[in-house]
Amino acid sequence: MSNIKPNIVLIGGGGHCISVIDIIENGNEFNIIGILDSNSEEKNILGYKILGGDDLIPELVHKNTYFLITVGQIKNNCPRKKISKVLTKNNAKIATIISPLAYVSKHAKIGLGTVIMNYAVVNAKAKIGKNCIINTMSNIEHDVLIGDYCHISTCAVINGNSEIGSGSFIGSNSTISNNISIKENSVISAGKFIKS
Repeated sequence: MSNIKPNIVLIGGGGHCISVIDIIENGNEFNIIGILDSNSEEKNILGYKILGGDDLIPELVHKNTYFLITVGQIKNNCPRKKISKVLTKNNAKIATIISPLAYVSKHAKIGLGTVIMNYAVVNAKAKIGKNCIINTMSNIEHDVLIGDYCHISTCAVINGNSEIGSGSFIGSNSTISNNISIKENSVISAGKFIKS
């Protein structure tokens, strides 16, 4: 059996990328070969080389290479969706990253391209869509359904049987009560309590 770790290319070199690098290093599942970011003025991030822009995706697609979108998402998921379309067009393999410091129930389902950050909790029968950010210390309770391209911010709580529509942003320290449905592309400000 081979012990060679698969490679991973990160797309987006901002603050979210920095946090994800730390998680990947601690998880020791992937070998980071570089970052794609055409807007970055840096030559490297935390020691990993900026390889160029998104136009390099086709030539980096390889059977041992995965990709992960590390562009952040605050109120606007369009850049992440655009990158996802390019990856799909090029048949790229998409990584799902779960911090070794997070708790994810074996009865939960996590979509491709989603990142579960440090100390996040995802409880039983929760379903999280594709390309989501479940940020540090957020709590996704039992039977919660989170659509694709959502960002659940730091310390946010989504209580049982609630549904978060695709493309939504749930701000830091906000709380969604039980049995609540949040429509697609919603923005819930930091610290809000949604009970109806």
